[in-house]
Amino acid sequence: MTNLLIKLFVKSNSRKTGKARLRERYGVFASIVGIATNVLLFIIKLVVGLIANSISIVADAMNNLSDSGASIVTLVGFKISGKPADAEHPFGHARAEYISSLIVSFIIVILGFELIIRSIEKIISPETIIFNTVTVLVLVISILIKFWQSQFYKNIAKIIDSPALIATSVDSRNDMLATLGVLLGIIITNWTGFNLDGYIGLLIAFLILISGVKLVMETINPLLGEAPTKELVNKISKKILSYDDILGIHDLTVHSYGKGKCYASVHCEVSADQDIMVSHDIIDNIERDFLKEDKIHLVIHLDPVVIDDERTNKLKNKVEKIINQISPHLDMHDFRVAWGVSHCKLIFDVAVPFDFEYSEKELVELISAKIYQINENYHSVITIDRSYT
Repeated sequence: MTNLLIKLFVKSNSRKTGKARLRERYGVFASIVGIATNVLLFIIKLVVGLIANSISIVADAMNNLSDSGASIVTLVGFKISGKPADAEHPFGHARAEYISSLIVSFIIVILGFELIIRSIEKIISPETIIFNTVTVLVLVISILIKFWQSQFYKNIAKIIDSPALIATSVDSRNDMLATLGVLLGIIITNWTGFNLDGYIGLLIAFLILISGVKLVMETINPLLGEAPTKELVNKISKKILSYDDILGIHDLTVHSYGKGKCYASVHCEVSADQDIMVSHDIIDNIERDFLKEDKIHLVIHLDPVVIDDERTNKLKNKVEKIINQISPHLDMHDFRVAWGVSHCKLIFDVAVPFDFEYSEKELVELISAKIYQINENYHSVITIDRSYT
């Protein structure tokens, strides 16, 4: 069914979904389908809920209305995110998809609070629910449509790798379960005579609220600038180190400006004895390969390191041992020594996890003190870097 709708309504010359324009088409198409189906469900449920005098059905109808509003916001988000970069937004507009998701999340949270109040009022002052075959039939149809919706959004989300549509798919699944709860509540009320309408409405309201809060948290993270995934960090590191003459990497930083808008920078260590033009050609090739193969805009800083000085290497090994004894999660790089007559300067960086137990000042003092124990003429110049890993 989904594939048929895609062929009919998504104008696509190919399945090159990495292109911003095609991604926008898929997103707009999914949003329009969501608007149409949710408005239809809202109208049907509202009419049936008012006739049956059921707050849980009305609550479910209002949930569908919020879903249609959410689809409108998502549609606008996809249209904006598909715009190319300009002078005011040199990294493009792809983060507009996250902003639309955040707006939708707040709408869901507000609706959840409103329905909690209304449901509590129904629990305090319950009203008789009118049970009939039409009510049950409408709810069954709604459950089936919401199940289809969930799968539809999930399929489109996989095609364009959209976090907004993945969240919408989960929301539709939750709606399906909520409607199933309404149906069971009405049936139990009819059989037992105990009015569960307000309680079911309250349960639905809490599901809506929890879903909204979860979506808010998931959407805020990329907007604030969350750390890249461990898989992405490992992928970038492994690929760079696979090139000849790259001795090591550090200071990897990754920025995401939305899907398909990934920018990264990293320091790559090469032998100081190697011709600078050869080293420069290597990093140029790496940068081009990442953009062509991974769609990552990578900028590399070249770090020449001395690898054939026995005295420096011996001292480097001692310092590395000290740092590893403090914590195996620490990593040293850019080690060099300014050898002097009366004293020597040991200059290096230490990569530290964000949640490390020592403060930067405490760590620098601890490492410096241990190096001083090796030789009182060794003076440390330490720079602390924060590491994803």
